[in-house]
Amino acid sequence: MKKSLSIILCLALILGTVMIFASCSEKKTYKIAVVTDVGQLMDKGFNQGTYEGAKAYAEAKKIDYKYYQPANGADASDNDRIDAMKQAINNGAEIIVAPGFLQATAMETVAKENPNVKFVFVDGWALGLKNVTAIVYKEQESGYLAGYAAVKEGYTKLGFTGGGGGTNPAVNRFGYGFIQGAEAAAKEIGVNVEMKYSFKYGNTFQPSTELQTQISGWYAAGTEVVFACGGSMFQSVKSAAGEYDSARIIGVDVDQSGESEKVITSAVKGLAASVERVLGQYFDGKWDAELADKAQNLGAAEDSTGLPTATWRMTKFTVDQYKALFEKIKKGEIVPVADVPEDVTAGWEKVVVTIEA
Repeated sequence: MKKSLSIILCLALILGTVMIFASCSEKKTYKIAVVTDVGQLMDKGFNQGTYEGAKAYAEAKKIDYKYYQPANGADASDNDRIDAMKQAINNGAEIIVAPGFLQATAMETVAKENPNVKFVFVDGWALGLKNVTAIVYKEQESGYLAGYAAVKEGYTKLGFTGGGGGTNPAVNRFGYGFIQGAEAAAKEIGVNVEMKYSFKYGNTFQPSTELQTQISGWYAAGTEVVFACGGSMFQSVKSAAGEYDSARIIGVDVDQSGESEKVITSAVKGLAASVERVLGQYFDGKWDAELADKAQNLGAAEDSTGLPTATWRMTKFTVDQYKALFEKIKKGEIVPVADVPEDVTAGWEKVVVTIEA
């Protein structure tokens, strides 16, 4: 009897040990992954908007998700991005959402090596691969609305500071749309507008003392509103605006009104909503039919561009006026130009654009 009991106890101990080892060897998987662009995750801009869309969808559907930040921050290389994507796949990612045009080389490399994993290239383009889809935006629409609103509000001395060193297509569209909107409003009310325009300190999208000094100089010289178009660069513009009571800011990508009382509005795009949209298409089994090797170009017609009227701090340009203008863009009655010419200073009647290289 004692021998039988000893055997039972030994078997129980062995079984328990096996179960413990099995439990320890189980690895948590994260089906949805976000691989960030340069800058921090919660950058009050592009990374944050993308992540919040993935987070909202995953939590609503009870799907595990995780974000990955490539090593070396603003100096991240293609290899750093590749490593982050591979880490996501090792952790069970079925679909990887990656914002920013700098992701292209890494995404193409990893997507070719992992044809069963799906990739969403936010602010990118179709890469000729069936497991990659792209989301692009009509940033020129949001830029147009912001420029128009600023001039209608009574501001005639504007500034634009952009990220990407002048090579980022999305930022370029924002800036060119900003000029177009300012020109349209200036013609309507018969005023002349001055606009300082620069990518000088925006190569990495990061805040810097040099950028703050430049923008502070703009405000000191009479610039009334600066369109801060480049993620974390906003912090430098915010600091510069803090030195002047009358200085105002226009934010970008997401509603940045909560960052400073100086923000009168933000030129937004539906980052979170569009990421939720694509994840929904994927998990609904529509990848091959609607997403594979395609780019969705989203704008006012899909409610993916615009200004956040609930939080803006304008008092002269009304919400009703904004809605009327937005509807014209939505219906195609006004079509802001997307193709940015090499010389953005030419062709304007009411806006004088000065490039600060």
